[in-house]
Amino acid sequence: MTVGQEVSVRPPRRRPLWGCVGVGAAGAVLAAGRLVYSGGFVDWWVGGGLLAALVGVAFLHGVTLEVGADAYGVRYGSLLRRHRSVPWDDIADLRVHIQYGRHGEEYFRVGVLLRDGRTRRLPLPVSGSRDDRPDFDATLDALRALHRRHGNPESDHLAVISRRTAGRGAAGPLFLCLLLLAGAGLAAWFVPVTGATKEAWDSAVPCAAGTPSAERGACLTTLPAVIARTEVGRAKQPSRLYFADGRPVDRLTVSREGALGFRAGDRVELTLWRGQVRVVAAEHHVWREHFTSAGSVAVLAAALVLAAGYPGARVLMHRRGRRLPDDEVLPSALPFAGVLVVTALWLLPFCYVHPMGPPASPGPLSWAAAGSLVTLGLLVPAWRATRIRTPQVAATATTATTTGATETTGTVPREAAGADVFLAARFLESTDYNPNRFGTHVVLGDGPPAVVPHPGPGRFAARPVPAHRLAVKGVRRPRGGDGDGVPRGWHVAEFDDAGEPVRLAAAPADLARILHALGAAGAATGATSARA
Repeated sequence: MTVGQEVSVRPPRRRPLWGCVGVGAAGAVLAAGRLVYSGGFVDWWVGGGLLAALVGVAFLHGVTLEVGADAYGVRYGSLLRRHRSVPWDDIADLRVHIQYGRHGEEYFRVGVLLRDGRTRRLPLPVSGSRDDRPDFDATLDALRALHRRHGNPESDHLAVISRRTAGRGAAGPLFLCLLLLAGAGLAAWFVPVTGATKEAWDSAVPCAAGTPSAERGACLTTLPAVIARTEVGRAKQPSRLYFADGRPVDRLTVSREGALGFRAGDRVELTLWRGQVRVVAAEHHVWREHFTSAGSVAVLAAALVLAAGYPGARVLMHRRGRRLPDDEVLPSALPFAGVLVVTALWLLPFCYVHPMGPPASPGPLSWAAAGSLVTLGLLVPAWRATRIRTPQVAATATTATTTGATETTGTVPREAAGADVFLAARFLESTDYNPNRFGTHVVLGDGPPAVVPHPGPGRFAARPVPAHRLAVKGVRRPRGGDGDGVPRGWHVAEFDDAGEPVRLAAAPADLARILHALGAAGAATGATSARA
């Protein structure tokens, strides 16, 4: 990376990438030579060479990728993809996007917010570990400096977009919801078909002696056979029965337990229905084909509908937070998941017993009505629990004056003298009273407010908070830049600690008590200094 009037970013550790490009080139040469030698015949050597060539092309794109910025704007591209450029006047802001790998890894990328509302993510720089983070931050600072110098940023605040924030988008949950609903509709369509098949099998009777062959599919036909051999599959592999002379069929797929019950040479009686073998009976063992009931398919359809409810709730949360800034954290949809679980407790058994809908009798109707009322009653507290609570700064914050005296507004419970209270709270920066961000709780009561790495009792390893140095700048909801360690329902207080920004996260009620205690401690320290 070069910093100054221009910024240029290329992939780190390019030598291994060039090695992979070389392997791809060798694969292309191998495939071409093999085709010439074999006269155009495609074999494994040609396929392997072409695969290596395709991988080499992908690595060639990655190794020649470049992102640059100058007084005009931002440009990016590679040898295989034409360069695109975006002028600074069209860029409203720069932001950070956090992507997540399959195993929970976090990858930081730079996004460009255009003035028309669209977002483009730059391919570089990328940070996937702590070792890459300093270079990523330096490049981001250089890009933001060029934007401030040659453009017109809408804000000095750096927005961090994660999977919990409003700017993440709801396309993924919406697609998953629609996919599950489509599966539920398909399963519901099969309910009457499955029920009719199961009812026909249960009511089938042996064919009469004079039944025509064209009508024997609807009744039961029995034939003798001899087991030639059995094949017991392992794990999820199928198990099969083979019949002597291939009569009446060559082989039959059965369950693993069914195959284990028969031996080569067993004389069995086969029962055919609708042209297929449904029962294999011997003196010591019987295998019957399983027919799925309509209730089981109805339960599957209802389960898919309930499963679609959770991504649907996430879409609803994004809709409710559409007016929030893109980097603010949305409330969790887990309260709606609880409603879905409770609904499943009454809906799934109901669908199994009454797959075609409730009959006219009062018992099933009362069951469905009572369950629906329970679900609707639980939706109300779930809706309230997921509402977006805007912090009332005037009612909770403590405002420090330049002399160290403080004044507080709002009603906050006072701590009892001599009784320590441990409140879950976290300072998000490493400070002298929170080294390496070790604190998990703030203790109030017998002594000054202090940071501790445990929920008590006792003030072991406590670090007193210098309340006289802290000036509250405001209280806000969590943002993406606060990290995933801050619960969604907490609030974050921003302090000025002798010129350094410090953030404290806690539940709203606990944060109000901590701010009140810090204000009182700061006022006492200021009064003592004034008397001295």
